[in-house]
Amino acid sequence: MSQFIQQLLNGLFLGSIYALIALGYTMVYGVLRFINFAHGDVFMLGAFTGLYLNKLMGPILAALPWPVAILIVLVLSMAICAALGILIEWLAYRPLRDKPRLNVLITAIGVSLLIEYTGQLVFGATQQPFPAIIPKVNVGGLGGLTVTMTQVIVSVTAVALMIGLRFIVMKTKMGMAMRALSLNPTASSLMGVNNSVVISFTFGLGSALAAAGGILYASLYPSIEPFMGILPGLKAFVAAVLGGIGNIPGAALGGLIIGVTETLVAGYSDVLGIPSGYRDGVAFVILILILLFKPSGLLGKVEREKV
Repeated sequence: MSQFIQQLLNGLFLGSIYALIALGYTMVYGVLRFINFAHGDVFMLGAFTGLYLNKLMGPILAALPWPVAILIVLVLSMAICAALGILIEWLAYRPLRDKPRLNVLITAIGVSLLIEYTGQLVFGATQQPFPAIIPKVNVGGLGGLTVTMTQVIVSVTAVALMIGLRFIVMKTKMGMAMRALSLNPTASSLMGVNNSVVISFTFGLGSALAAAGGILYASLYPSIEPFMGILPGLKAFVAAVLGGIGNIPGAALGGLIIGVTETLVAGYSDVLGIPSGYRDGVAFVILILILLFKPSGLLGKVEREKV
């Protein structure tokens, strides 16, 4: 039982990061009805932004208490990647807003490849160690369970960001505009909503969450490289589909389910008869099953289009 609880906790810590990335996918889809496949690469840029901010501000951060230093790196990285997300939308997606969705999808794949190989040119192809911005100590008083301070900070930060996102979407005027735009862009425009501003804000907010996910992921697995966003990005996309693409609570739930399932498969590989290396394939098996039996996702609603 203790081993099961340990694996469950590890899965929840990992799943909270997938949930953060999945929220960016589901927000963009909810507003524009297309998948931003460059989102996983913004996740990667968030990790590298945190790395270089730590290098540039090293003496200043070292003189501050570590919670304040983490907060500064996290907020600055989120702000930089939010601006980058807005720039990507303005340059790549806005000119194609009235074009067929296939054009936008192909463009998103092109933007993803551009970011990855530009990152390889700028940052180098080799893996780089991520600085230990969170003290590497274990939390005591948990019996035989092993929980590090990094895992606690990651989970608390992820939950706080998800609660903050829920507040923005449900309790603010911009959130109301986002919901109106997702339901009927024409009607929202007629009611005085500036659709371009709302779309840019959505991209910026999603990119900020991806940046936070990148820093938290790099804190758990302190080795980063330009292609690190591909697999977590795909898993987060699966999580968004699992929970119901376009549904914010569904994306959070899907991320937790993917993280827990992946960790349990790796931890019980001998019992299940599945090699631990297949843990990454489990997410895509779940995607196939969801598309076969419940395409709308766990919390999604079936949408009927009029012909």
